[in-house]
Amino acid sequence: MTSPIKLIECPRDAWQGLPEFIPTEVKVNYLRELITDGFEHIDAVSFVSPKHVKQMADSEEVMSKLLASLPDGAVLPEIIGIVVNEKGLQRALATPGVSSIGYPYSISAYFRRANANMTRAESRALVETLKAETKKANKDLVIYISMAFGNPYDEPWGPEIVQDTLEWLKDIRVSTVSLADTVGTATPDLVHSLYSQVKDHVAGIELGVHLHSRPDNAEEKVAAAYSAGCRRFDSALTGLGGCPFAGDDLVGNIPTESVLAALTKLGAAHSFTSAALANAVALTNEIRTRYAAHSH
Repeated sequence: MTSPIKLIECPRDAWQGLPEFIPTEVKVNYLRELITDGFEHIDAVSFVSPKHVKQMADSEEVMSKLLASLPDGAVLPEIIGIVVNEKGLQRALATPGVSSIGYPYSISAYFRRANANMTRAESRALVETLKAETKKANKDLVIYISMAFGNPYDEPWGPEIVQDTLEWLKDIRVSTVSLADTVGTATPDLVHSLYSQVKDHVAGIELGVHLHSRPDNAEEKVAAAYSAGCRRFDSALTGLGGCPFAGDDLVGNIPTESVLAALTKLGAAHSFTSAALANAVALTNEIRTRYAAHSH
C-alpha cells in the first residue's frame, strides 16, 4: 500500500503577485469551488501588511464570507494562513476557519533581510513563539524552509544547513515542514538528493516540498521528490504565480495538474476525479485571464 499523497493547493501563492486586485467575492467563490472539487488542504490567505501585498488585504473578509457561504454540514478543509511576524500571527489566530499557520523561515540571511528585515536569531525566536501560540490555540504550524535547494546570493549553502535547521525544528516539536525551492533553480537530481539526505534527520516530521519550476521539467521534479520518499506536495493549478525574486518569467508554481500527472504515471493513488480537476483548471484559467493580464 503506497502512503497517501497530501496535496496542498496554493491559491494564495498564485494570487499574491498578480497585478490586478481580485475582488473578495471572486476569491470566495473560487475557494468554495476548490472545496467542492475535493481539495482538502488549501493555502488560502496571508496576514501580511497590505502595503507590501495588496492582493491579500482582504484575508479576514475572504474567510468570513467563505464560512458564511458554505452549505450546511460542509466540512471546511485545512486552511493555511501565512504570517511573517507576530502581528500577522494574532490576526490569523483571530480569524475563524484558519486551521494552520504557515511561516517561511529563510536559511538565506540576504533573503531574510530583504523579505522580513530579521536576523537569524529574531527569526528563530519568532518560530518558537509561533509554535507556543499555535499549540495553545489548537492550530497546526507549517514551517517552510525557503532557499532549501540553493542560494543565488553567494552565501554558504548546503544540505548540512538544511539538516541543522530540521534538527532545530524537530527539537522545538514542529511537526510539518516544507522544503521550498524559492527561486526555482533546483534540478530533479538535486531535489532527489537533498530530500534523500535530509529525510533521516526528521523522524516525526511530515516533510514536504514547495517547488517552483519552468513548465517543461515540473513533472520530473515531482517524480524526483516522490521517489526520494516525499508524499506532501505544494502546487497551484495551471502553475499560476511564482517568486518575484526568481528573475525568470517562466518560473512559477508547479502546476497541480503536473503533480497529479506525475503521480499517476508513478502509480501513486490520489483522490481527484478528472472532472473535478478540469473544473478547477477552468476556473483558474478564468482568473488568470481576468487578473493576470500583464503576467505570462
